Amino acid sequence: MLCLLGMCNIVPGSCSSQSPGKIYIADTASAVEKEPLLQPFGFKGGYLSELWQTAARLSGSGNNKVVGLGTQSVLWSDQKVFLNHSETEGNAMMYAITQRALEILKGQYYTNPVELLESIMDELLAYGKKVTGNPHLRKTFVLNALVAVDNALWLLYAKENGITGFDQMIPAEYRPTFSEKHQKIAAIPLISYGTTPEQLKQTVDEGYFFMKIKIGQPGSQEEMLQKDTERLSALHEMLKDVRTPHTQSGKLPYYFDANGRYETKETFLRFLDHAQKIGAFEQIAIIEEPFPEEHETDVSDIPVRLAADESAHTDVDTEKRIEMGYRAVALKPIAKTLSMTMKIAKAATDRDVPCFCADLTVNPVLVEWNRNIAARLKPFPGLQNLGLLESNGHQNYRNWEKMMGYLPDRNKPWVNVSKGLFTTGEEFFKDGGGIFQPSEHYNELFAN
Repeated sequence: MLCLLGMCNIVPGSCSSQSPGKIYIADTASAVEKEPLLQPFGFKGGYLSELWQTAARLSGSGNNKVVGLGTQSVLWSDQKVFLNHSETEGNAMMYAITQRALEILKGQYYTNPVELLESIMDELLAYGKKVTGNPHLRKTFVLNALVAVDNALWLLYAKENGITGFDQMIPAEYRPTFSEKHQKIAAIPLISYGTTPEQLKQTVDEGYFFMKIKIGQPGSQEEMLQKDTERLSALHEMLKDVRTPHTQSGKLPYYFDANGRYETKETFLRFLDHAQKIGAFEQIAIIEEPFPEEHETDVSDIPVRLAADESAHTDVDTEKRIEMGYRAVALKPIAKTLSMTMKIAKAATDRDVPCFCADLTVNPVLVEWNRNIAARLKPFPGLQNLGLLESNGHQNYRNWEKMMGYLPDRNKPWVNVSKGLFTTGEEFFKDGGGIFQPSEHYNELFAN
């Protein structure tokens, strides 16, 4: 299903004459496609049945037109909004923020997207609170709504400045943060609650070695802990003797994502005690978001590397999480915008906290935006000089193969996984993995 909206409102007080070096946004428009999932995708106490793919078109000077893409995930970005409304209503609310952002931007000038996004964030957060009826709306909900807009701003910035490579596009202050050129990136698939140990073993047999495994299962805290410990025992029994050349220990790293389900440190430490008891503890590389964000639990005494994801809305939030003891950050340029991700990544790497790129079950074009970041981050501890990139769209979209056809560089060597790895190369780094090439399919959304 498709809907299309042209934007016509001029912002009061916007510039009347172009300043040197500034880019003019002459016109804006938006569209959305609804992509069904293979089966309901459950986490955080809810289930997704479809994901809205948003597109934002910006027109600059002359005939310069660009289309930026986003994937909406209401459940990931604000659980309360998702649970208090129907799935369609929640998506419509997020899309309304995208539309409002484009209304604000029409007729504006900007020098770079980071500054422009900062200038409209407070207004959009207030608007989002009004639209959702949630006075405590999470900033990540608004950032998720802005991904298509932000990507379009970067594409227009590149086109107007004659930029054809990702490295050229990165502002100078962020370039040290993204200075690597990984030839190999570990591909992270998602292992959901329903994945059996046998299915996980099959994934390992295909060459994958760094899996994201969901814990924090449904039920009371005691029920959750029992399910999680039983699951850990079953998975470890299946994987404990598997070896890989891609880690310093030779063993498979375990990456668990709890989505904030552990309400107390005591309950979480019982999970870790079980890991110690069965010999799985030393293989735990990351545990992501074990506690609810609002608890603001100090985790500096927890003896595993904890990663911040949803709670690290901005660079300021990231700094706060690091002070609380978090020792890794999951980056989501495909969920929190490239602009904010640059600031988050800099805040983390300036404090020697490693980052990696997590997925939002995004479309193939957005995977390329994520891959550009993953390929340039410092190597993750414990790995043999590899980047880390989660990509699970192939596991969850009903029409994934068709969506792959929308990718301009569909047949390039970096697109597909081989033995658990993405391989980049000189062409990838030169052309930005194809993100500067227009997608015929998404451009056609604006044909009428």
